[in-house]
Amino acid sequence: MGIVASQSFKNILSTYLGFLVGAINTLFLYVNFMSDTYYGMVGFMLSAAYVMMPLMAFGVHNTIVKFYSSFKTRLSLNSFLTLMLFLPLCIIIPTSIIGYVGYGAIGGFLASENAMIKNYLWHTIIIAGALAYFEVFYAWVKVQFQTVFGNFMKEVFHRVGAMVCLLLLYLKIIDVEQFMVSLVIVYILRMLVMMLYAFSIKLPVLIFKKVNGLTNILKYSFLIIVAGSIATVLLDIDKVMLGKYISIENIAYYNVAVFIATVIAVPQRAMHQILLPLSAKYLNENDMDSLANLYKRSSINLFIVSGLIFLLIILNINQLYTLIAPEYSIGLYIVLLISVAKLYDAILGSNNAILFNSNYYRVVLVLGVILVIVMVLLNVFLIPLYGLHGAAIATFIAMFFYNTAKVVVVYKVFGITPFSANTLKMGVSLTALTLAGYFWDFGFNAIVNILLKSALIVVVFLGIIYRLNFSEEINDLIHKTLRSIKRSK
Repeated sequence: MGIVASQSFKNILSTYLGFLVGAINTLFLYVNFMSDTYYGMVGFMLSAAYVMMPLMAFGVHNTIVKFYSSFKTRLSLNSFLTLMLFLPLCIIIPTSIIGYVGYGAIGGFLASENAMIKNYLWHTIIIAGALAYFEVFYAWVKVQFQTVFGNFMKEVFHRVGAMVCLLLLYLKIIDVEQFMVSLVIVYILRMLVMMLYAFSIKLPVLIFKKVNGLTNILKYSFLIIVAGSIATVLLDIDKVMLGKYISIENIAYYNVAVFIATVIAVPQRAMHQILLPLSAKYLNENDMDSLANLYKRSSINLFIVSGLIFLLIILNINQLYTLIAPEYSIGLYIVLLISVAKLYDAILGSNNAILFNSNYYRVVLVLGVILVIVMVLLNVFLIPLYGLHGAAIATFIAMFFYNTAKVVVVYKVFGITPFSANTLKMGVSLTALTLAGYFWDFGFNAIVNILLKSALIVVVFLGIIYRLNFSEEINDLIHKTLRSIKRSK
């Protein structure tokens, strides 16, 4: 797992840098520099754009990864890549026309509870198109096993851009309407930078000739639109539906809670960038032993790293909420629910990479569509009853059953599972530490309390991991770190 470990480590660093900037934006700058109403509008706009993105991309970002290694001649490969560059326009252009023609009707429907939503539909559509082509260009370099720069752009660039825009807003250099436009420009710039980098790695050679296996490629692209949308919908549709049913400032409170919980998913997101092309390679070469090995190792390593982050969040969450505005504390139990869902997601390891690159993605597609429908219905039922907590419950239920279904499908089809005896031991250890540490805090200032408690959590957790030898990779990393500390002394 040399290439996985190397690029995953660099990706984790850039992803956490992005989340650090995002945390400053989410927990402090947005909260203090912008009204709850406009902050909620930003959350709605970006969530709607991310929901639209897989459709706008026409599934091309997944299609490139799946089929790239199957083309053996330069001519066939360039013909395939030419198709991939232009295919998203088949969706983006009609969607833009529909948006232009039906602007009033679409805006009226979405703005039934919050009238200001209607003013930002074009912002949403343009961001969705920029997100789509960013993913296409990122996939362009993933298949060259170059993921580090793309991950930096994916996780850091737009958050730094948003921070700059927020500071300009605070200094009154721009007003809130100009801020919304500036946010759109940030996402367009990110796409253009990614395009230039992708073309520097592999310059496109435009060849408009028939692509071998075109029917299978188009069928996969069409179906993967839905399959690729499912994970995005499960994460973002709740925010969109909150904007439909309750006051938009509530999305700001929900957005903060989900952001905190999403930190748990950082290692998985970072490792997933390299797991995708590797899994596709093993599947195309029918190397099932390597695929199974990658599945188990990625699962236990992600469980350990994400488990530590889970502990740091859950055991400090009460103190963390004392540091931000009191009205945001409504999100405490949302953090707990979404954190558990994100941890379960991490345990699956390379599951998504296996399914999206196999010939059995159709099964997951059907399951996913059913679960998205169930989630929408749950939101329709639970949001009016329980508000923000209803949206969190709906998301938790949908993600739990969707992830369980994916594990079952991979086991039935390939006879492999991400779980082992170490998974059970790790789960027991994590549960014991959570129960032991949640109900007490040091009687100090909140920041001092978080720092001291976090240090204790890290020492105890890593001691257990090292002693019980859950993962060779993690233990080797601890060994190297300890040796470096001894040498420095």
